[in-house]
Amino acid sequence: MASPRDYYEVLGVSRDADAKAIKSAYRKLAMKYHPDRNKEEAAVEQFKEVSEAYAVLSDEEKRQTYDRYGHAGFDERYSQEDIFRGADFSEFGFDLGNIFRSIFGGSGGFGGGPVQGRDLLTNLDISLEEVAKGGVQQFRVTRLEACETCRGSGAKPGTSPKRCPQCQGQGQVAQTMRTPFGLVQAARPCPACGGRGEVVSDPDPACQGQGRQRKTRTLEVNVPQGVPHDGTLRLRGEGEAGPMGTPPGDLYVKVRVKRHEVFVRDGNDLHLAIPLTFSQVALGDAVDVPLIGGGRDTIHVPAGTQAGEVFRLRGKGLPHLGGGRRGDLLATARVYTPQKLSPEQRDLFEQLATLDGVEPKGEKGSLFRDLKKKLS
Repeated sequence: MASPRDYYEVLGVSRDADAKAIKSAYRKLAMKYHPDRNKEEAAVEQFKEVSEAYAVLSDEEKRQTYDRYGHAGFDERYSQEDIFRGADFSEFGFDLGNIFRSIFGGSGGFGGGPVQGRDLLTNLDISLEEVAKGGVQQFRVTRLEACETCRGSGAKPGTSPKRCPQCQGQGQVAQTMRTPFGLVQAARPCPACGGRGEVVSDPDPACQGQGRQRKTRTLEVNVPQGVPHDGTLRLRGEGEAGPMGTPPGDLYVKVRVKRHEVFVRDGNDLHLAIPLTFSQVALGDAVDVPLIGGGRDTIHVPAGTQAGEVFRLRGKGLPHLGGGRRGDLLATARVYTPQKLSPEQRDLFEQLATLDGVEPKGEKGSLFRDLKKKLS
């Protein structure tokens, strides 16, 4: 299957084009390819293509997502109906939703067929280790499913739905609209049968003729490595079953990453505080630090290290979404000030203070309390 064309290429604008330039480019192309003006067979697909490009690039949030992830990442986050939801075509003189019902096909808000079931959204809480590892996660969801008794038809067992008398089984009725491009005949779902083409005269008592029942299921989703906090995964066809046997919607899983006890996430980088003693920062040391994927690595702390210095372990952070180089692990030096000193430690610190030209103050070590305050 060929990859979709770049939206900027479709409209013939540069990637830094402003809203005015994008709107102007779309206006010209929409007039050129509108089905009432252009009777060529390819015009319908071209009109759809330029309208889709405009719906994305005219929306700041969708445009930023597209610029960042391209088609592959964008299509994971938005269905075609999502793309056009909220897009404003009124200033061009037509209701795009009504026009698309006659030319786009498919189900949902833009098709002439039955309306599909609702999309659902659920949350999935995972650990930072699971972000690093990726893999299959299980979760539970409650949704409307096709009735097991009538298998979604809504008809009592032993009976069958009848052909809708209003649309004669077509599932849609014609509607004529006047637009700046002329009269446009659009199809819309039949109001009598909801686009199914059939009606139920003897309803199934198990679902009261609705064809659906509420169930709780355990589902699985493949969480990619490096998934961002609040990243959304799409499971096609796992939403609510449509009414009277129509197709189900999609299920969107929002991934929420739980707070970690040790690491702090910053994109694909991880931050870690390493506690060091006065002797370690003064004399230098080799310090083992934990890694998010398990195991440990060594940081070489040079003599004279100051509090707040950052040591970087390249490639020891989280994997990038979709592959590529991993982020880094950044370890920040935190100098630990002891709250209680043994007699031997006190004696050594007093000797050090004398060498530094500082006279210890009192038996309780007020000097060290002062130093602790300055270092905190």
